[in-house]
Amino acid sequence: MTDTATASSPVSGEVAQSAGGAAARGRRKVRLGTVISDKMDKTVIVQVRSSKAHRLYRKTVQQRTRFKVHDEKNEAGIGDLVRITETRPLSKEKRWRILEIVEKAK
Repeated sequence: MTDTATASSPVSGEVAQSAGGAAARGRRKVRLGTVISDKMDKTVIVQVRSSKAHRLYRKTVQQRTRFKVHDEKNEAGIGDLVRITETRPLSKEKRWRILEIVEKAK
């Protein structure tokens, strides 16, 4: 039994290293939302809307979630449509960063 365990662990370690860090970590969540506040420095608040069916009544219920998002260059403004992704904790409440600004506000 120890031969199979030692034989399989180096192989899986080699596969994980050759696949790269991102593949070994898993896929990060990506969301699309609207900037609702840009008053902080290098931080914006993004509201993400989603709809799901109610468990019992099957009526579509709208949900909205607000994320504090890191904006390194202070590019995003109120009303912009942005794509955000998960990242390591940057502060007490910031765990997301802007990937791209999809559409600027008019």
